[in-house]
Amino acid sequence: QVQLVESGGGLVQAGGSLRLACAASGRALSSYGMAWFRQAPGQEREFVAVIRWTPSLTYYADSVKGRFTISRDNAKNTVYLQMNSLKPEDTAVYYCAADQWGLGSAKAVDYEDWGQGTQVTVSS
Repeated sequence: QVQLVESGGGLVQAGGSLRLACAASGRALSSYGMAWFRQAPGQEREFVAVIRWTPSLTYYADSVKGRFTISRDNAKNTVYLQMNSLKPEDTAVYYCAADQWGLGSAKAVDYEDWGQGTQVTVSS
């Protein structure tokens, strides 16, 4: 089991940027698929981005493509989500998730371990 702790959320104006971090402990992430999901009030949790190390893969939801970048630092056991050109519709709780099989999936059910979430609020 992997313990995940997100950080970096906050309040930002539309057009601004934030960088989220997900620090993992318990196991090395090098073989894991790591993803970010988000959930807005009254809505279902939705996929944002995923990264897999071997074979290399990054994949984004259409709604964030070109604005968000997912990356990982295996030495620090940390995954990042750089969010640029933020929009009010990006407001949500953002969750980090880990998949020990490295599927690179966009489906929440494929992830075994989750962080507690970090709030991102984008004002117009």
